Amino acid sequence: MASARGLWGQKTQDGDEVIRLRQQLVEREIALDKRAQVLDERAAQMESLRAELVKLKQELIDKLEKVAGLTREEAKNWLLKQLDDQLAEEVARRIKEATEKAKAEAEEKAKEILIEAMRHGATNYVPEYTVSTVKIPDEDVKGRIIGKEGRNIRAFERATGVDLDLDETPGEIRLSSFDPIRREVAKMALRNLIADGRIQPSRIEEEVARVRREIVRITGEEGKKLAQAVGVYSLPMELLEILGKFKFRFSYGQNMIAHTLEETKIGIALAAEFKTNVDTVRLGCLLHDIGKVVTDEEGSHVELGVKLLQRFHMPQAVIDCVAQHHEDTEFTSVEAVLVYIADAMSGARPGARYEDYEEYAKRLGKLEETAKSFAGVVEAYAIQAGREVRVMVKPEELSDAATVKVAHDLKLKIEKELTYPGTVRVTVIREVRATEVAK
Repeated sequence: MASARGLWGQKTQDGDEVIRLRQQLVEREIALDKRAQVLDERAAQMESLRAELVKLKQELIDKLEKVAGLTREEAKNWLLKQLDDQLAEEVARRIKEATEKAKAEAEEKAKEILIEAMRHGATNYVPEYTVSTVKIPDEDVKGRIIGKEGRNIRAFERATGVDLDLDETPGEIRLSSFDPIRREVAKMALRNLIADGRIQPSRIEEEVARVRREIVRITGEEGKKLAQAVGVYSLPMELLEILGKFKFRFSYGQNMIAHTLEETKIGIALAAEFKTNVDTVRLGCLLHDIGKVVTDEEGSHVELGVKLLQRFHMPQAVIDCVAQHHEDTEFTSVEAVLVYIADAMSGARPGARYEDYEEYAKRLGKLEETAKSFAGVVEAYAIQAGREVRVMVKPEELSDAATVKVAHDLKLKIEKELTYPGTVRVTVIREVRATEVAK
């Protein structure tokens, strides 16, 4: 009985708890309904405000269009134009500031670039400047060089095209010729003949011919050394031999190997700085003056250089650099400009050049060409710094009387056509040889 009463009490308590929970849910539902109602009212208010704002905005636009006399599209374009003008002014201002800054820094930067390039151009090559004397052991050697009735000295001068001066300075013999290759051949041959002791016409001719072959070998080696010094390894041997003549060639007193080495290193440094084609600049600098050692054709050294490089099928970009390095034609590439700058920097460096030999060499060359224009002339040499021209004629074509006439006519032609300081002595030589072999 007691347990039944306890169970009933427990059920009564559970029912009260359920009722209480239901009342709480109802109260919460009522509260949520009220909150939803408040949110709906606020949303309606927001929508009403939005509509009012749209209406107000349209009214303001209408008023602005009415006041300004502009449509909406026109007003938009006007605003964009104002913005463009402001941006243009800002861009112009910045460009001006950048330009002024660049101008302020450009000169200093250019100096830095050029100085750095010139530092790279420094070479340790010591050129052998014009050697015009040969030391002799004693004065008796001069008599042997002259020979009986002067036959040895005449044979030497005829074979080499170089004039010997034995009276100027004791203990040495001076060599006179505007052609450095001839002078080098004469110097080496004379030293060898003095050392050998056998000085006679036949021996002189043999030695001069041997030295000429040796000079070809030397020029080939010098050309190869010059090319390798600047990083060029693929030039034909014939072109290297022509380059090697730079060893004996001077331009305005500046040795051409020294000038080419210096200029090419400067050009390479500039090309690397400006990120252009370094190989084109390298070859352009190396070959820019190669026309100066082309002596068998007429024309300026630029024209002769271009023709020579075309014959060897060099790249057109390199040929353009050579053709334009004196501004004979307009520049067609940055590389050509850099070759021009490097050449100017090397030539204008203080101490690089000290005298204008270009016109001097042209004058002596013209003197020889004038003599060779006469029929029957075999060879002609300008000697004594252009104060004398010696002419060899073919004895089988010209008689003694004709030889005298050639000398007279050449004198008249020189007076009429050439410009020269002082006087020019004309010496025409006609020599007859008879050779037999005893067996």
